[in-house]
Amino acid sequence: MKTTTTQQGFTLIELMITIAIVGILAAIAIPSYIGYTNRARFAETVTAVSSLKSAVAACADALGTVTGCNNATNGIPAATGAVGNVTSIATANGVITGTGKAAGTSYTYILTPTYNAGTITWVATGTCFAAGVCS
Repeated sequence: MKTTTTQQGFTLIELMITIAIVGILAAIAIPSYIGYTNRARFAETVTAVSSLKSAVAACADALGTVTGCNNATNGIPAATGAVGNVTSIATANGVITGTGKAAGTSYTYILTPTYNAGTITWVATGTCFAAGVCS
């Protein structure tokens, strides 16, 4: 008896199509991943800046204005240097400015208070909004 064997495996074209599909998926996924990691790194700066809001609010209540609410005065902590992904955080007349790192670039996140009859409102600005690393 004669047995017939058939060759099994993938053809070259099948392998090339598979590699092309994987390449297309990688081209889509890598930029999304980079954006996600940049936002995650800069979130540390946003959190650090936001944590000073209560100190500035207490200072503004005590003084009746945000003028004079500066680093290391009136219950506001001293300016901080580089820690993790945060380059620096400073407070001047109630305005809290944080500089952070994301993908080798420094971005700023600025919280500006408006004090009106015991109520404080905050406006967030900075270069991080244009870069899409904060919201």
